[in-house]
Amino acid sequence: MPIDACTVVHRWFEEVWNQGREETIDELSTTDAIAHGLSDGRSDVCGPAGFKVFWRKIRSALPDVHIRIEDAIVQGGKAVVRVVLEGTHLGQGLGLPPTGHRVLVTGTVIFRIESGQIAEAWNNWDQLGLLRQLGAIPAPQGPDRSLSAQA
Repeated sequence: MPIDACTVVHRWFEEVWNQGREETIDELSTTDAIAHGLSDGRSDVCGPAGFKVFWRKIRSALPDVHIRIEDAIVQGGKAVVRVVLEGTHLGQGLGLPPTGHRVLVTGTVIFRIESGQIAEAWNNWDQLGLLRQLGAIPAPQGPDRSLSAQA
């Protein structure tokens, strides 16, 4: 019986990220899977081997990383999830010296599932928020910076 998209996505976050099970990457990814939005913006992450490089960097930087699914919408072979990543910056995997800061980062991921495996994913993470929480980019200064104050 084929695995549905909802099951694949929930297993992905629970096993790969929250439990740190690297072997699940091979199980839940097609051999030619493509992940958009995870690298420097000029290239995609390709295949399980390419994703493992990215995964190891994040897990080394945030060894206690935990991602929870806030919302999921599944239709046919596609799933869209709104997620929250939390962790403590204890390693160099993000290219910054460890700060010890707790971070909370929101994101949205669209998955395309084929035959019970992830074939493609489009990732959109609040990287600016992450860099601000780590002190790499200063937060805006001054009175209320909300959009309503500018209207």
